[in-house]
Amino acid sequence: MPPPRRHLPSMSALTAFDAAARTGSFTAAGQELGLTQGAVSRQIKALEDLLGCPLFVREGQRVALTPAGQDYAESVADALRRIGAASLRVIAAPKGGVLALAVLPTFGTRWLVPRLPDFQARNPEVILHVITRLEPFDFRGAEIDAAIHFGDPDWPGAVCDRLMGEDVLPVASPAFHAAHAVAGPADIAALPLLHTTSRAYAWMEWFTAHGIGRHAGTGMHFEQFAITAQAAIAGLGVALLPTLLIQAELQAGTLVPMVVPPYRSARSYYLVHPPARGQYPPLAAFRRWILSQAERA
Repeated sequence: MPPPRRHLPSMSALTAFDAAARTGSFTAAGQELGLTQGAVSRQIKALEDLLGCPLFVREGQRVALTPAGQDYAESVADALRRIGAASLRVIAAPKGGVLALAVLPTFGTRWLVPRLPDFQARNPEVILHVITRLEPFDFRGAEIDAAIHFGDPDWPGAVCDRLMGEDVLPVASPAFHAAHAVAGPADIAALPLLHTTSRAYAWMEWFTAHGIGRHAGTGMHFEQFAITAQAAIAGLGVALLPTLLIQAELQAGTLVPMVVPPYRSARSYYLVHPPARGQYPPLAAFRRWILSQAERA
């Protein structure tokens, strides 16, 4: 239930308060908003009367927030930011709406973006805003409608739609492969290993699945799969990479398998979103589309 209207300050009072809180000056706030110092003072006085407590104390020519004012300023700044973001979304797509989607960087580059022309052709009214995120986040504090997640379906407070599993393959450059005789998985344990920070468990899981008592440790570490792949191409070691993200390199022969067949990871890709956003038309359209794309893949 929304608060009673008598508890809702005017937008002019809130913007005056926000500007004064940020600048520490009624005069500077007035200059920012195109108002006189007196007009800002009156707006803040009306806000203090509504709230029943002082928000500022004077310190010479400047003003400082009271403890109540400091707490209120943080909430007001966040609310104004959300209102501004929502307004920009409507301006950007008055007919269809904007979908803010967080994706894993290499998955977005290698798998999602090449398929987006099909989504755009089928849903021209939807504008996608794609943001890269490596780790799960709290939807309540982010202007994001949905995310592509790899792992388990355990994102707190979110609906998780499974998209697809993932096969991983130890790969290296042709020259590295030729210089290191590998008869099976056990031989890889003695080679330099390339790690991707966001999948710190990957090598350990792979060795365990092949019955090898080896913990991932030695070798270089990289933040993203794209850099790990380039390190493998440069001959720095063996990288354990998802096959769906290195199709181009495998086809071109710049990366070759050290052992086959691929190993199916215990984790999967998911489309995750807050339950309250499930019926948002742009998200509903994207969900239908990506589930169909994942089924084909």
